Amino acid sequence: MPENRKPQRRLDPRNPLVLDTRELGRRPGSMRPVQLAVPAPEGLGIVDLIGVPVGAELALDLRLESVMDGVLVSGVVTAPVSGECGRCLAPVSETLSVRIQELFVYPEASTDHDDDDEVAQLDGDYLDLTPTLRDAVVLALPLTPLCREDCQGLCATCGERLDDLPEGHTHDTTDARWGALAGLLEQTDQEK
Repeated sequence: MPENRKPQRRLDPRNPLVLDTRELGRRPGSMRPVQLAVPAPEGLGIVDLIGVPVGAELALDLRLESVMDGVLVSGVVTAPVSGECGRCLAPVSETLSVRIQELFVYPEASTDHDDDDEVAQLDGDYLDLTPTLRDAVVLALPLTPLCREDCQGLCATCGERLDDLPEGHTHDTTDARWGALAGLLEQTDQEK
């Protein structure tokens, strides 16, 4: 095998995120709507902070269009998201809707891309939505998920949620670095 060729992996048509484009044909302008509910694959999240649970139902409302160089996939993916608040660690759950659009080129189509560019390709009549879906969902997730916009976070001293504590919650602590001065103050009070 020549060094500049990457080994091809064959797509598994049983994978729910692998779509068959045979019905679409290769006539530019032909279109086919696709609506699917599929289980979420692994890796749709930000390390242990927030993400789509593995196996959760993803709702795909897509449109497959045949174009000169391949198949254009566009539409909306709706997914349940769960994680924890970045300030107070309370559970966070919401629904995320994200738009996707990707051109899957025919292997024999000539492109103006360098060899270094990542270009999604059809594998025969099949296309794999997993990388496109992963990119779109992970980039749409908040880097710091919040349970509420005005979440106050945790008390730095006792670690309790500030939203659950009474207003004006404080801890009387003396900074150890000022301990020697406090001792001098006590001495002067005793001398008086």
